[in-house]
Parts: sequence; structure tokens; C-alpha cells
Amino acid sequence: MKWQNSSINETLKLLKSNYDGLTSEEVLKRVKIYGKNELVEEEKPGPLTKFLSQFKDFLIILLIIAAAAAALVGDRTDAVVILIVVILNAVVGFIQENRAENAMEQLKNMTSTMAIVIRDGNTKNVVASDLTIGDVVKLEEGDNVPADMRLLKSHDLLVDESALTGESKPSKKDSNAVSENYTNNMVFMDTYVSSGRARGVVVDIGMDTAIGKIAELIQGEEEKTPLQDRIHGLGKLMGLIALVVCTCIFALQFFKGVPLVTNFLTAVSLAVAAVPEGLPAIMTLTLALGMQRMAKSNAVVRKLLAVETLGSCSTICTDKTGTLTKNKMTVRQTRITAPEMAFKIAALCNNSSIYKGKIIGDPTDGAMLIYAEENNYRREELEEKHKRIFEIPLDSERKRMTTVNQFNGDKYVLIKGAPEIILERCKYVEENGEFYEISNNNRLELLEDLKGMTSEALRVLALAYRKLGPDEDFENRETLESDLIFVGLVGMIDPPREEAKEAVALCEKAGIKVIMITGDNKDTAAAIASEIGILKDGNVLTGPDLEKIDDEKFKEIVQNVSVYARVFPEQKVRIVKALKSSGQVVAMTGDGVNDAPALKKAAIGIAMGSGTDVAKESSDMLLQDDNFATIVEAVKEGRTIFDNIKRFVKFQLSTNIGAILTITCASLMSLPIPFNPIQILWINIIMDGPPAQSLGVEPSEANVMERPPSKGNIIPKRNLIKIGIAGVVMSIGTLALYYYELTSGASKISAMSVAFTVFVMYQIFNVFNCKAKGMFPNKTLIIAVIASFLLQLGVIYLPYLQHIFRTTSIPIMDWILIIIVASSIFLTEFISEKVIK
Repeated sequence: MKWQNSSINETLKLLKSNYDGLTSEEVLKRVKIYGKNELVEEEKPGPLTKFLSQFKDFLIILLIIAAAAAALVGDRTDAVVILIVVILNAVVGFIQENRAENAMEQLKNMTSTMAIVIRDGNTKNVVASDLTIGDVVKLEEGDNVPADMRLLKSHDLLVDESALTGESKPSKKDSNAVSENYTNNMVFMDTYVSSGRARGVVVDIGMDTAIGKIAELIQGEEEKTPLQDRIHGLGKLMGLIALVVCTCIFALQFFKGVPLVTNFLTAVSLAVAAVPEGLPAIMTLTLALGMQRMAKSNAVVRKLLAVETLGSCSTICTDKTGTLTKNKMTVRQTRITAPEMAFKIAALCNNSSIYKGKIIGDPTDGAMLIYAEENNYRREELEEKHKRIFEIPLDSERKRMTTVNQFNGDKYVLIKGAPEIILERCKYVEENGEFYEISNNNRLELLEDLKGMTSEALRVLALAYRKLGPDEDFENRETLESDLIFVGLVGMIDPPREEAKEAVALCEKAGIKVIMITGDNKDTAAAIASEIGILKDGNVLTGPDLEKIDDEKFKEIVQNVSVYARVFPEQKVRIVKALKSSGQVVAMTGDGVNDAPALKKAAIGIAMGSGTDVAKESSDMLLQDDNFATIVEAVKEGRTIFDNIKRFVKFQLSTNIGAILTITCASLMSLPIPFNPIQILWINIIMDGPPAQSLGVEPSEANVMERPPSKGNIIPKRNLIKIGIAGVVMSIGTLALYYYELTSGASKISAMSVAFTVFVMYQIFNVFNCKAKGMFPNKTLIIAVIASFLLQLGVIYLPYLQHIFRTTSIPIMDWILIIIVASSIFLTEFISEKVIK
């Protein structure tokens, strides 16, 4: 149906709704009929498809061919074991991918869009997916439109419909318009309110909305992050090296007369063991689990890229109100010249409301509302007498809000906003019922009062009004907001959060600079910043001062500025650009519509949980408690996640290099290959499994926030040298013990059992080299190590497994040699730590 053709009353009648919305009982009935207000995602592959996809890997296909070849020459044991390994590998891969996917889905569910709805005559916050046909929804600047709606009321409403139309310029909307060809009286799901406010009734939800009908255009696979690409590239490089080495070993063994099938099995098994195919799944799982831990601490990461970048963050640009402060505005000081009018302006020029003792809307407006109520001026009672007939909403550029209300047949302009801006527009002052023209002395006195209030970290609003002439209209806003009558200053305090000072000090230790950017007065900004520990040199740059500085000059001084006051949102982008040009990795917080460009420009855009939907959609991370300390905790978690990724990469690559070197050197030395194909595959399963995964959940190191930000390299030069040394030591130790056993008269099977076990013990010991320094290993790691060791004992001592793995029992003296040789990896790590800088 074309709802734009219907008038407001016709629409409400057809939907069986009204201005006060639906009842809760009616909502429940309609949800059962119409379903949830959700876009249905394209169907994802089922469990069976996911499991079968594990067999598509080239090396797995080679293993299946190898198993078939073994069966053809009568080696059924090897054939069966290899097939079991292939299936086990598929199961492990399936479980890893499934866990990672499930963890990511849980995170998506944490970022639900909220809507302000009128039900049972009351204003409530609900999850947007719970909206139904006929619900009446309020829209404010910055809101995401939660469903397709026919407007019932609108005030200067501009809506960004670029998601639907591709048109970058916001569309003007009017609830009173009725047209067959235009949708000026409609707003659509997933568009954004650029400015103004409105009330609308839901006409379509979910897949029946305009965006729902083109849902397939917004479905798609998520792009890989740079870190995922680097891990994938690393796996490919190792795979290429492994294939080249394995081809060479195959050729060497072939010319030595080793049976073709055995030779082929060894080469393929080594290729499988040498390729770290588990790295991408373990990395995704580590990222997802880390993101879940962050979400429990109120930092919901919306994009994987943010987790990678957090570890490299070198500068945090943060708002003041609600982030560094408690966001519990309370009126502390006033300078009121006309109390009655001041209280009326505080209540009537206000869009917040109080529901069950909780403020719904802007905290500053909420404080003004409570201030008026405490003086017996209730908004509901005042609005019955003084109906609002026009409004210019507050926005971050104008820094003021204006309404026109009726007073006994006359029209009055009521205005509140930034004192400097309001005072410029005031011509008179009302005091004790008398009206005086503001003199220069009056203005200086008021500015002194303002300075005294802001020096005590108070956020100050000025209140003013004027009576409109009978012929005045509302078109010329400049005229409307001129020749005002000043009635007072209201100072509110938003005290610093107790944990903010500690968090700022922690950032200083971690080499992270904290910059405060606020729209508040310079003195207020300086007072709060000094108390928290951000401002130490007294240098505060204001928005007007910043306007006078050219880009080149600003780049030179940007590193020396810690506090920006009276900053306009578009200037945040300039600050981010200047910081990035000096090599900083910048995190930026924001909550308003105009903060979106800065959030997108920053390396990490952080939206406030109480902020606008536009800001949230533009961000990489959502701060549910609006707390600066949570950002710092997220940075700490980001560093830990990145450390853990480097840990399991170091562990797996040293294993892979050790295996390649051991078999290559044995072949070049004309020694029998120390591991048979089944043993090589066993090493791969044991090491790619629990030990590597457990390194992904290691706790933070004690000094994680006492070192400079990382450069984002998953294999730093220092680690690369350590990986190479560890691989060489494993190879030398394994081959030395293997050669000793062979030359001491031990049987080939006995020597191979010792070589196989010492290599496994190297991995078990090496996992402790890769864990978090100075921390007790996590429980998962301890369990993984114990389980791996017990499984290895089973392979060596259980007769049935001895037959499969071609092993024999190892005497106690050989175990002493195995432990001594394998523990050399600890000495290697100790020396590497001391020598490699």
C-alpha cells in the first residue's frame, strides 16, 4: 500500500492505532501475527556442508590419495590410520570454525538498535526488533529509523536516505504532506535523522520494508582484516616451502631406493605437518573470544579490525562529558535575574522526559527538567498552559535550542544554550520584574559570573526569551533569535569519574597520549583535565583559535596539545588528520551525528552506548558504559589478544620448521627418516590442536600496559630469529639422539620411537616458552599439555597403538636422555632472551 497517499487520520484508522500508541497486550497480539522487525539474513551453509568443506584442501586430497595407494599395495593399517587422521583433522577444523562463527554471532547480537516508542501512553526504550505494525515511535537527531513509518508530527526533519537512494543530500520531511508521487511524509528503515525530530507510526517491518525488499544487496561475506590476510599469506608461504622441500625429499628418497608408496606417504605427511593450516581458525577464535571478554567489560567490538588496531593505539582522543565524567548532571550554581521565567524556560525549552525516575534524553536537558521540577514548575502542567507551536532543535553547530510557546494568546520565543552565543543575542535583562538594556558593564559582569562558574568545572547554560510581535513569522531564524531578554545562567556539574584519573595514569605508562576534546568552555575543560591528569602545562586550544591556524602550522603543534575546548564536530576530523600525519594510531570517541566523519577517519572509532545511532554505525567499537576506563581496558585486552596471536604463531612455526629441518637433514645425512608417515601426522594433530589453541587464551602479562604500543607485526624480527633458533635446536637434538640410538645398537624401531618422542617433548616444553611471561599458565594450557603427554605415553606403551604407530616401549634410561635433550629448548629460550635485542 502507498501510505504516502493517506492522511494522518486515515493512516491511524487503517492501522487501528492512535497518537498515544498501542497497548502492551495489542503489541503481543500483533507480534504473533506480523513477526519480528528483522531483516532475514541469507541462509548460511549447514553443519554437513561445513564439515564436507574441510576435505577440499589440496593437502587433504593428497592424503586421501596416499591412503588409497597404501591400500592398493596391501598396507591396510596405514591406509585406515591415514583416513582416520583425515576425518579427525576435518572434525578439529569444523569445531574450530564453528566455535569462531558462534562467538562472532553472539557478538553481533550485543549491538541491537534501540527505539523510543510510546506504549500504554508512556515513553519507553525498546529493542527495534520488537516493534510492530501500529507502534508510535519518537525520532530525534542521530537516530536510526527502526522501521518504515508514516510521520504523525515533524519539526525541521531532515533524513539521510543515502542507504536507499544513493542521494548524499538529506531529504526534507513533512508530516502534513500528502502526495501520490513523493514520500515526503514517510521515513524508511535503516535511514538516519540528520536533524530535527518527529513522531511516526510503523506501517511496515522487517522484510516488508523498503530496505527489506532489497536485502540481498546488503548481504555479503565480510572482508578479511589485514591481520587475517597476513596469516593467510603466511600459511601459503609455508605451504609453498613445504611442497618444495617435500618434493626434494621425495626425489632423494626415490634415488635411494625407498619404496614408492612409503616415500609418497612420507612426503605428503610432512607437507601436511609443515603447513600451519590451523592458524586462520585459531586466530579467528582467539579474536572472537577476546572480543567476548571485552564485551563483558562493556566494550563491544563491531569490527575485527578494531581488535588488531587496539594493540597499536598510541593516542586516545576522548570526549569529556560522560566519558571522563559521570554524566550525572546536577544544577549546582545559578545566576538568575528572573526566577519565574527562568524556570519556565528550563521546563518548556526541553525535549527530555522522566520515566520511572529515569531521564530519557539528553542528560543536560534532564538536569534542567529536574531543576524546574524542584522549584515546582512541572513540564506537563506548563505545556497544557503554554503549548509549543514551533521549535528549532538543538544541534552541535548552533549550540542552542529555541521553542515558540503560547502565553495567554501571545507568542514567546524561549531559548537556552551556550552563554557566549546567547549573550550576543540579548539586548535586555529582566531583573525583579524590571527590564533594562544590557550595558557593557552588565555584559562584563555576566561574563565574570560565567568565568567564575566555569573555573569550578561547571557546565553553564544561558536562558533568555522575548515576546513576538503579532505580525512576526518563524521563517527568519536570525531575527527570531535576536533582541532577547536575558534571565539567568544555570551551572551544572558533571564530576570526574574516580577511575578516570587512574586510567589516564595507566595510559601514560603505556606510551599512550590522552587528548580531551570537548564542546565545553575553556575554563571548565582545563579544570576537569587538570584534575584527571591530562593537562599538565595549562595549554588549551579552543575551536576559534584552531580556525585561525593553517594545516601546516597545526601539524607542527598538534603533538603538544592535550586539551581542546569549544570544538565543533568538523574540527575533530582535522585533529585526527593532523595526528595521523605525525604517525599516530588514533582512537576517537563520539556520540553525535556530526561525530560520524571523525569516527570513520580515526583508526579506531569509539561510539558511546548513549550516543546516536549514526555514531554507533560509524564506529568500530561501542562503549556501553561511556566510561574512559573501559577504553583503556579494551586497549589492554587488544594488546593481550595480539600477544596471544604472536604466541601461537611462534609456537606453530617453530614446530613446522623443526619438522622440516629434521627430515631434510636426515635425508641429506643418508639416515633413515626418523618419523614414519603416521607419526608425522600425529605430531601435526597434537601440536595444531589443544596446545596451540590454549595459547590463544593466555592472560595479560604484568607489564602489558608498561610498554610502548606495538607496530602490528605478527612476526617481529626478534621472534623470527627465536623461531629459527628453536627449529634448529629441535632438529639438532632429535637427530643427535636418533643417531646415538642407531649407533648404540638400538633397533631401528626403537631409535625411531625415541626420536619421535623427543620431538613431541620438544613441543610440550616449547609451549611454556611461548606462554605469557611471568604469569602462571592458564588452566586450558595445563590440561592441553597433560593430555598431550598422556596420549604420547599411550602411543609408546599401549600394544594396539604400538602396532599402528610402529613404536616400541622406551626404557627409563632413554627417557632420562629424552627429558635432558628436550629441555634444552628452555636453555635456548633463556639465552635468546638475553642475547637477541
